[in-house]
Amino acid sequence: MDCHFADDPIFTVNYGIGLMVSPEQHELRIAVVIPSYKVTKHISSVIAAMPDLVWRIYVVDDACPEQSGKFVQSNITDHRVRVLFHPKNQGVGGAVMTGYQLAIDDGATVIVKIDGDGQMDPALIPYFIEPIIVGEADYAKGNRFYDLEKIRAMPAIRIFGNAALSLMTKLSSGYWNLFDPTNGYTAIHAEVCRHLPFNKISNRYFFETDILFRLNTLRALVVDIPMDAKYGDEQSNLKISNIAGEFLFKHTRNFFKRIFYNYYLRDLSLASIELVVGFLLLSFGTIFGGYHWILSAQSNVPTPAGTVMLAAMPVLVGIQLILSFIGYDIASVPRKPLHRKRKW
Repeated sequence: MDCHFADDPIFTVNYGIGLMVSPEQHELRIAVVIPSYKVTKHISSVIAAMPDLVWRIYVVDDACPEQSGKFVQSNITDHRVRVLFHPKNQGVGGAVMTGYQLAIDDGATVIVKIDGDGQMDPALIPYFIEPIIVGEADYAKGNRFYDLEKIRAMPAIRIFGNAALSLMTKLSSGYWNLFDPTNGYTAIHAEVCRHLPFNKISNRYFFETDILFRLNTLRALVVDIPMDAKYGDEQSNLKISNIAGEFLFKHTRNFFKRIFYNYYLRDLSLASIELVVGFLLLSFGTIFGGYHWILSAQSNVPTPAGTVMLAAMPVLVGIQLILSFIGYDIASVPRKPLHRKRKW
């Protein structure tokens, strides 16, 4: 692995955005991970815009055909930059995991992930790390849907796709309070990050949503950070037609794993019983009612009212129990951070 190393400063910072951190008591190592693949045109400006509070910048060249890692080494003199190379492409998730691991090993406090295509403004980094530093969150992610006026700048297909993906992510991850799940502007506390199963997290475009599922299994507190949508001349490598089936399968898998982990392996509550009984009643009513509907259609004999009620009642009660379970699940979103505020 070819890389060059930054000096090892620890920035003592006092933010001007309401962040109550005493510069006399808190020394923070803020690391930034930039997965690099076909971003040579923009990465110089991204690194140049990094605020002074950033301690180290990890540029991970994910077998980039443009050799973006070598471009950074040759053209950027920022002493904070450390360039790393993947001999084979591992996807955005694999690149971020490499950066995360090295940042943890080097002693980072908070690790920020941004893309190198210029869509994410490095000036927002203080807003992403603030809730983590003050002990109000373990993980922060961007949300481009807060300002309804500025959403107009977002392509219509992305708005629709994000709405659909957000609903699936709420179900699979359990974070019902979040939106814009594919937003890659994130920050995580290093102590929480070290407990993630790096070898199990999806390496490619499902990375952002898969990490939310993994964070929920840790019961980490996640918050949304408002940010503007920004689109220029960059081209996305993501094609919806190529990932729709994969996303649907992985969301379904994560949903069932989360339900099993949280409601049957770790704990057993009234909601656990409601889900099973509700599903059984709904299934019985649907199958029983469908069977008698087919018989009635074939024989041209109306189904007796008692038979109709025997099918309808389990369906109605089953739906009510499942809705009750969903309400319990929504109320169970993690609300306490795993890490506790301390002197760094």
